Amino acid sequence: MRFRPLRSAAAPVSDGSTVPDPPAEMRAMVLDAPGDADALRAASVPVPSPVMSELLVRVIAAGVNPIDAKTRAGRGVWGAVDHQPALLGYDFSGVVVKSPYEAHPLPPGTPVFGMAPFPRSGGTYAEYTVVPSLSVARKPHALSHVEAAGVPLAALTAWGLVVETARAHEGQRVLIHAGSGGVGHFAVQFAAYFGAHVTTTASGRNAAWLRELGAAVVIDHTTTRFDEVVADVDVVIDLVGNVHGDTGTRSLNVLRPGGLYVVVPTGSWTGYADAAAAAGVRATSFKVAPDGGALGTIARLLDSGAVQVYIDAVFDLSDVAAAHRRLEDGHTRGKLVLRVSDD
Repeated sequence: MRFRPLRSAAAPVSDGSTVPDPPAEMRAMVLDAPGDADALRAASVPVPSPVMSELLVRVIAAGVNPIDAKTRAGRGVWGAVDHQPALLGYDFSGVVVKSPYEAHPLPPGTPVFGMAPFPRSGGTYAEYTVVPSLSVARKPHALSHVEAAGVPLAALTAWGLVVETARAHEGQRVLIHAGSGGVGHFAVQFAAYFGAHVTTTASGRNAAWLRELGAAVVIDHTTTRFDEVVADVDVVIDLVGNVHGDTGTRSLNVLRPGGLYVVVPTGSWTGYADAAAAAGVRATSFKVAPDGGALGTIARLLDSGAVQVYIDAVFDLSDVAAAHRRLEDGHTRGKLVLRVSDD
């Protein structure tokens, strides 16, 4: 029996093209110290080097998430950032440049998407990023890199909330706050896909769109108090908390006895556990995990058309400050994405 030689990390890929070696330096947007959106600045920084099971990926597009803006302002995970300038960003879609070994299932040239392990390493507001191979999946064929970059953190958060924590199923009654946002629009779709009866809060302009995504009931939070029209739900997925009012407190009142309240924004309601216990319901917070296996399942749902990602706006990497301002202004539908390099 004759064996074919294994492909080396810099060898031609299957279509006959080659993956060029990365340069020594890359374009990035960095942060010297917490501040407003304009604190982000352009810089030339060294291209990171992968070790052990890590991949080096050329970033074509990067997603922008609320945790990015919170961290930039000195909240979020800023306390874990151990050196400056910091390179923010979790989401990416791009192409593998270096793999851990020749027979790796994600060889050079493979289109992938996933989450970078910021702040333990550099983020994705740059032309290259290093990521654990178990944190990525092959990019959905049906999506462009810009579309795929809007998926990982938001969709994995929604998957963890709806599928792994709430265990969505036929006939379950689920209330999702802020259904039109990045996490929210995925949560609505996942819950509906698994058969739950979905009620969501959003502005009236998003009502028809959210019904198309699978929501049975959409409550316009600008005109109607949800706790006056909803009762006895099994699960509340709270993407708002009590930061801008009493959404979390009122959510406990619409749960059935023993129902589950899940609060997502970090620090949005520090007293949720005691309040839930007093109300006779269960409660938990949630933190997303960069799970490449779950992301692969989500990719198949995206390829099948069962789930969609909505990209509200696309900015060039150099315009990341504008993207952060847009995010902090609120009322974003779906996701914001940075275009980092050419496909």
